[in-house]
Amino acid sequence: MLTIYGIKNCDTMKKAFTWLDGQGIAYQFHDYKKAALDEKTLDDWLNRVGWQAIVNQKGTTWRKLALDKNTLDNQSIKSIILQNLSMIKRPLLVLDNNNIVLGFDVEQWQHFAPSTMLSAGQAQ
Repeated sequence: MLTIYGIKNCDTMKKAFTWLDGQGIAYQFHDYKKAALDEKTLDDWLNRVGWQAIVNQKGTTWRKLALDKNTLDNQSIKSIILQNLSMIKRPLLVLDNNNIVLGFDVEQWQHFAPSTMLSAGQAQ
């Protein structure tokens, strides 16, 4: 079952939930507002896709922090992300095969929704 990470009241997240539900795809939702993100999970994401992919550099949180991206690396930004989870691109999906998909794009999402992911079960 895939896991979708984000913030429940985010408009993009709402679109993602609607699409997943419409496709009958079962998922677990990890709400950053209710459950923190553990360092090990973030380390895994950073090592696999890099901070530039994970951080929403167009978002308000990123702009308010006014960080110099030329001086950042995965290690130096990790604590900043853990303290500002809203700066993570939403949604962030971890698929059944452990691949990571960032952002909501229907065309992209249709590629990872084969029949093996479809489930008659309800989303959680």
